[in-house]
Amino acid sequence: MSPFLNRALMFAVLLSSLAVSRSASAQDYFSGHFAQQSGEAVYKNICQGCHMPNAMGATGAGSYPRLANNPNLAESGYPVFMVVNGRQAMPSFAGDLDDVQIANVVNYIRTHFGNHYADAGTPAFVASARPAKVIRPAGRVTEHK
Repeated sequence: MSPFLNRALMFAVLLSSLAVSRSASAQDYFSGHFAQQSGEAVYKNICQGCHMPNAMGATGAGSYPRLANNPNLAESGYPVFMVVNGRQAMPSFAGDLDDVQIANVVNYIRTHFGNHYADAGTPAFVASARPAKVIRPAGRVTEHK
């Protein structure tokens, strides 16, 4: 994905997130920090902008897969990889969410929306899935320890 398209997509996600919730702010995003910790709050403030409030996904300017009743979520490693690394139209959130937030949102989507995957992902597993360096919006680099 081109850097321009990636930034445009991140901006669209930001705008969608801000429109959905007053608890997130542009300052939160551009500082690289989201205060929300629960999986539900992270989903509502970030994920539902593309995947929709009911997790059924969307098709239009892009194609955003459904998370509801999704057999790809059976193994927690797959959604962790997607949130940490991104793929195609899905941007990486490794530089924006900490390990606890990612584990919480992955566990939330794996136990809601018709998904019944009880084995919980852990922050330690998320940490092991992170790349060593994350390039953040505006070109800042975050070292992962």
